[in-house]
Amino acid sequence: MTHRSRLLLATATAAVGALALSGCVAGEGSATDRPASAAESEGWSSDTLTLDFATYNPLSLIIREEGWLEDALGDDVEVTWVQSAGSNKANEALRAGAVDVGSTAGSAALLAKSNGSPIQTIDIYSQPNWSALVVPEGSDITEVSDLAGRSIAATKGTDPYFFLLQSLEEAGLSLDDVDVQNLQHADGKSALESGSVDAWSGLDPLLTTSVESAGSEIIYDNIDFNSYGFLNATEEFVTDHPDLAQLVVDAYEKARQWAIDNPDDTAAILAEVAGIDIDIATTTLVDRTALDIDPVPGDAQRDVLEIVGPIFVDSGDVASQGLIDDALDALFEPTFAESADPGSL
Repeated sequence: MTHRSRLLLATATAAVGALALSGCVAGEGSATDRPASAAESEGWSSDTLTLDFATYNPLSLIIREEGWLEDALGDDVEVTWVQSAGSNKANEALRAGAVDVGSTAGSAALLAKSNGSPIQTIDIYSQPNWSALVVPEGSDITEVSDLAGRSIAATKGTDPYFFLLQSLEEAGLSLDDVDVQNLQHADGKSALESGSVDAWSGLDPLLTTSVESAGSEIIYDNIDFNSYGFLNATEEFVTDHPDLAQLVVDAYEKARQWAIDNPDDTAAILAEVAGIDIDIATTTLVDRTALDIDPVPGDAQRDVLEIVGPIFVDSGDVASQGLIDDALDALFEPTFAESADPGSL
């Protein structure tokens, strides 16, 4: 028995429609202590909680399916779930204040923070190998250098886009050497399979689906060019509602262990939400996603982002390296993951 009938589903259209373009950057470590229990007389700090779920974030799917937040909050707090189609959409919703908590790739979080989005990373939900360069079956493109003069679908502001930038740089190419079509992940898959583009920098589980069902071929795969899965919250949420932020992170850590203990059920949830075959969901989770990782944002993630940051400047996505450095210094809020207590749920 699931709690799906109790979920309040918001549409991505509503989230994007609320977009605002302003934001500020706050310092690291704004929440310093584990917040008081909601069982205390003052109750929860807000009567609403809005967070995203995404097929690239399997822990979010488990939490939504199992209804742990709804059970913990009861009738006191209204929980709303908004689907994110990609890191760029999650970042748009976070910047607009349309969600309190959203899941992105680490590179996308750094890009948003560098450009003034008021977010902090409160948990690391996965270490995925979720991006790769894919071509149609039978393509004459066999390596990255063959992409010169070709059209490539990619979603700007997401890990596959930054995967593409790094791959091109490694092969001695730049954005000027290719024609990038800015398409959302699902549209990029469709464009590849219909022949509208020559290649696609794809994202799982869509990527694995295309390989398995359409015969698409991966020409380049490099886990080191993928950043981690970042769970981000607005700075206002972290500052004003640390009790709810802690509850969300507690739920994520409960979901992490649940996923590790129940791989078949986790694959079934992913398959249902993503509308994919169970074997593809299993491949995505088992072969291309690491969930048994340290959830505390810190040096491991910073090391990856210090490599990606200068590429943002070279590509014109961020105005200066100084903005990258300032964002890195302010992005991580490790307190909640350090204090996580999945047994509290």
